[in-house]
Amino acid sequence: MQRITRATAQDAHVLCEVAKRSFFEAFGAQSRPEDMAAYLAAAFSPKQQAMELADPCITVFLATLDAATVGYAMLHDHACPACITGPKPIELARLYVLQEWIGCGVGKALMQTCLEQATQAGYTTLWLGVWEHNLRARAFYRRWDFSEVGQHGFLLGSDLQKDLLMERRLPVTGTNTLSATRL
Repeated sequence: MQRITRATAQDAHVLCEVAKRSFFEAFGAQSRPEDMAAYLAAAFSPKQQAMELADPCITVFLATLDAATVGYAMLHDHACPACITGPKPIELARLYVLQEWIGCGVGKALMQTCLEQATQAGYTTLWLGVWEHNLRARAFYRRWDFSEVGQHGFLLGSDLQKDLLMERRLPVTGTNTLSATRL
């Protein structure tokens, strides 16, 4: 049975493992080993995951199937690039699914959860960055009505890559208000 739950501080270790593995599966073959190792060590250490889970501007959702964590998504409320022009934006900072579970509805469930949570919290724009060469992810986001609005650099170890920035509008419900509380 598939479940999407909000991650807590106790999930830092499992988040670290699924984040490292899913990122490596997505980009390891196209990256220099030393760049990948440096990025994984910096971005997905247990300490970094614990800090992110403690940040009130970050919300992480875990996808589990039969008690195994198979993917995750992260929403991050922070300043956005100037090309993101929609009102009340929040970033979909990460959405990753372990390779063997791609195509099984896990990404769809994570995306739906992020859209619902962002809308309920009063955000009206969801934006993200996606590597220009990640054609599968770009097609996935287009199916969810994201459109390209700009680009920025992404440093993977010492390799400066180009991410395409995409955004989509969220429904406005009239009862939502932005607050400083966590999603």
